[in-house]
Amino acid sequence: MADGKSKSNLPPLSLHVPEPRFRPGDAVDYSDLDIPNAGEQARPDTNTEPKAMRDMVYDMIRVLDDDYKAVGPWDPRLDDDKLLEMLRTMAQVRAFDDRLHRQQRQGKTSFYMKCTGEEATSVAATMALDKEDMCFPSYRQQGILFARGYPMVEMVNQIFSNREDKLKGRQLPIMYSSRELNFFTVSGNLTTQYPQAVGWAMASASKGDDRIAAVWCGEGSTAEGDFHAAMTFAAVYNAPVIMNVINNQWAISSFSGFAGSERTTFAARAAGYGIAGLRVDGNDPLAVYAATQWAAERARTNQGPTLIEHFTYRADAHSTSDDPTAYRSAQEREEWPLGDPIMRLKRHLIQRGVWSVEQQEELDWQCVDAVKAAVKEAARNGILGHGLHQPFETMFQDVFEEMPWHLQEQRVQADKERAIKWPDAEAPEQ
Repeated sequence: MADGKSKSNLPPLSLHVPEPRFRPGDAVDYSDLDIPNAGEQARPDTNTEPKAMRDMVYDMIRVLDDDYKAVGPWDPRLDDDKLLEMLRTMAQVRAFDDRLHRQQRQGKTSFYMKCTGEEATSVAATMALDKEDMCFPSYRQQGILFARGYPMVEMVNQIFSNREDKLKGRQLPIMYSSRELNFFTVSGNLTTQYPQAVGWAMASASKGDDRIAAVWCGEGSTAEGDFHAAMTFAAVYNAPVIMNVINNQWAISSFSGFAGSERTTFAARAAGYGIAGLRVDGNDPLAVYAATQWAAERARTNQGPTLIEHFTYRADAHSTSDDPTAYRSAQEREEWPLGDPIMRLKRHLIQRGVWSVEQQEELDWQCVDAVKAAVKEAARNGILGHGLHQPFETMFQDVFEEMPWHLQEQRVQADKERAIKWPDAEAPEQ
């Protein structure tokens, strides 16, 4: 009160600070987590009005049941070859992650991020898109490149920032880019890709094109202003875009409650903006594929954008700069009720009679050997600590079509200072 006196009949104000349920050393119990049975979720027509399907943002689309059979209306009914391709791709992503993580620990690169446990949210989703559709990834969607056939050695060159790095050492490791595969450059700034994806989708629609956009971010990024600006534009202009939120429960050291998960689901943000929203078992590759396929058809037929929350779990550290044992229970990964996407798809294929444990073991070794070969080849082009891999003058190039006067002056000054400090170095090309 203005006079310094409080009203005696009111309790003092208090602030709620989100607190994770489990800390290091705690026993983990997910029994109160609402996981619906597979196959029970209705599949609305793609032209259904968002307000008529609001219950979808609180439900969870699941296809693989406890016996690893595909059930229910969301079963995409993929053939064996497609499913085996999906399994091989996810297995290759995981083998790549494991090997490159070790390369960072050995000092061959400065940084790496794994997507262990989240492979389906990028691989299965990408396989449900057209190859001409534009993907705007976050920094944990390396599976998109694997699904589209990007060479592993090129990825390792970028991670090592060596002389064959197509991005010339200008990007942090794992921030890939591929114009040819319609893979927008990964950005370290959270959620900048969201308004970019919506803007790209709006441009595609304004030109009368048939290409749609898909964008990914983590659940923590939904607290960024860029996320909400993108949602507004997507809703207002009916942009043909799929907006994926990877709810893996944790940011680098804070749990999803800081982004709002204690109040409602992340899919519920769609209802607030009046667009279609789906909540999906992110560790069920068939559910991820089916939901993306549904959203893609909706976007391609001018029915508007879709927000998909992929309910999953970050099974490993946020990055090589993170130690999850400092802030979460080690039992969380073991007790996660939705299991592992690779294991679940493997058992589904075994249940179908087209795969075996022995074939999976052979596949895993093949994936490891392929990564070893890619790393060995890329290392010939240089690794961290081998000195300057790119020509000195490249730091001034590729920003403007014609170099402006002020950059020309800066280049000349830099050349002079370099000659003074390192007189024995080769003169840069002009």
